[in-house]
Amino acid sequence: MGARGLADVFDRAVQRLRRTVENGDSDDGSELLRQAADGGASAVRLAVGHLADPDRVVRAAACDLLGFASDVHGDDLRADAAAALISLAATETDHEVHCSIARALGATCDPRTLPTLVTLARSPDSDVRFQVAVAVPAVLDDPPAEAGEAVLIDLCSDPDARVREWATFGLGWVSTADGNAVRQALWDRTRDVDPEVRAEGARGLARRRDARALPLVRELLAQDEVHNFTFEAAAYLGDPSLLPLLEGFDSDADRVAEALLECDPVRRSQRDESAWRLFDAIHRRRPDLRLTIFGERCDLGLHLDVTGGSGVTGHWFADALLSRAGNDPDRAAELVITAVQR
Repeated sequence: MGARGLADVFDRAVQRLRRTVENGDSDDGSELLRQAADGGASAVRLAVGHLADPDRVVRAAACDLLGFASDVHGDDLRADAAAALISLAATETDHEVHCSIARALGATCDPRTLPTLVTLARSPDSDVRFQVAVAVPAVLDDPPAEAGEAVLIDLCSDPDARVREWATFGLGWVSTADGNAVRQALWDRTRDVDPEVRAEGARGLARRRDARALPLVRELLAQDEVHNFTFEAAAYLGDPSLLPLLEGFDSDADRVAEALLECDPVRRSQRDESAWRLFDAIHRRRPDLRLTIFGERCDLGLHLDVTGGSGVTGHWFADALLSRAGNDPDRAAELVITAVQR
């Protein structure tokens, strides 16, 4: 698409966004902006050129275009997009543009944008705070920065249920943040008036293996309708006392099957034994490789790391690797050795 075509698509997107802002139309021009984002660096230059436009709708569309370009082209364009959005946010006062800035900042996945998102989280406009709650988890490092944890904790108690839900999801499920303040925020949400927020709170607390979630998950599993998040929470708790409740559900459903496995000590022991047999099979073939089998607090199952003196590295989820090998540790070992020899 040439410069003239790109400009035409952008102008048409602005027209549609204007109808959305002024009249509530459903077509906000996003599809046109996604099309324009294919222009790559040219799209970014076009968007940056419109960030100082006196028309707020044009500025909002330009921010959205930077977000779409970041999505499409990844690291090639994200740094430039993030820098332009951070600069605009320092002087922008319109809440509609603030929404677009926050949304686009999340698409850049750039940790440098976190201070700007923290500032936007103080907006009196719930739509802006919602976009911040969605965006912050995408720009957090691992482990997350304290400022990122703090803003999500604050948004977990937002007056708007949408904001609370996304902040609780980001804090409890996307982020690996942990500690007393994080767990307290998640625990508070388990008593939220909104059922979706309650489910997110329980899942996030269980993911940190917090025993306070166990009575709550028992209660949720006994209800007539059970949220999928509750099965995930049960899996993370891995408590055998949940088995009688779980056995009343369809064991072919993925989340139910996962919870049944994690809560059954016999099956967990068998899985661990398979992982050890895999470890041993690799070591017998390649004793020069350094092998590590480990589990993460916020993950299910076991992981396999392989390193060697010549710089070879590899990382696998042990369950998936064994499944791919037909649950044959020797075959799985061959797959690992073949991969690290490439």
